[in-house]
Amino acid sequence: MEVPGRGPPGEASWKKLSKEELENQYSPSRWVIRQGAEEALRTYSHIGDEATKKARATRRSLLHVPYGDGEGEKLDIYFPGEVSAASPFCLFFHGGYWQSGSKDTSAFMVNPLTAQGVAVVVMAYDLAPKGTLDQMVDQVTRSIAFVQKQYPYNEGIYLCGHSAGAHLASMMFLTNWTKHGVTPNLKGFFLVSGIYDLEPIVYTTHNAPLRMTLEDAQRNSPQLLLEAALTQPSDPACHVLVTVGQHDSPEFHRQSREFYQTLRRRGWNASFEEIHDVDHFEIIWNLTQKDFVLTQMILKTILQEH
Repeated sequence: MEVPGRGPPGEASWKKLSKEELENQYSPSRWVIRQGAEEALRTYSHIGDEATKKARATRRSLLHVPYGDGEGEKLDIYFPGEVSAASPFCLFFHGGYWQSGSKDTSAFMVNPLTAQGVAVVVMAYDLAPKGTLDQMVDQVTRSIAFVQKQYPYNEGIYLCGHSAGAHLASMMFLTNWTKHGVTPNLKGFFLVSGIYDLEPIVYTTHNAPLRMTLEDAQRNSPQLLLEAALTQPSDPACHVLVTVGQHDSPEFHRQSREFYQTLRRRGWNASFEEIHDVDHFEIIWNLTQKDFVLTQMILKTILQEH
């Protein structure tokens, strides 16, 4: 599929890129600076695997809890030392271009957050080609509703997503919770190196397992949905932190900045941070460290509420 040709002034900047450059911009492993692409992906997988093994060995947990009837609709709940149904809960949605990744290797933030009294939930969703984007968004929505119903006295639900997971989390801004029978106590969003306008992905090889049409991409692009929305935030105090790694590609930077700007225009309490000297993968694997700047930002946001 060819990238749309050059159009009038003011058109989306990505449409001016060649097909090869668009592919390059949306291939995060090509932008790592301390390792080769394959080594960075192996390190990312290894750190996630080790963090999950450690979390399961050292934290009280409920594993593979079904939030729906589908085989892939499971989540893991990790509790702080003093288990309380009134804890704040941080839900993590992993990345992997909606086609790879697993909750079983994504407990990066569990130990630093549970050590400070925050329960962490890591959820699974059906990956492409089995799952479509519409299904994934629905699964994320139902997983959040499930946590709210299971822990109705929580001190706030916070959503954290990385890359494709940041996209899925950000689709929750305009969710109609009525049909789910519960309104979750959403207090914050932590969006890490995300993609918010999916249209460019249609013209890359990443779309092969996704099989997104242009209509699919537009229907599932929070950037476009928020631009068109007439509604104001239901909770103006809900804080949105949009972050991107210094060594993420220029397109990832553009997407994050434009989404942050749209959030601000639509009345959301949003802030933007470029995280110094990290790439697309380091920004998330460093969440295993309590002193990492992003870990501290997340904890500060959650704990200042309580």
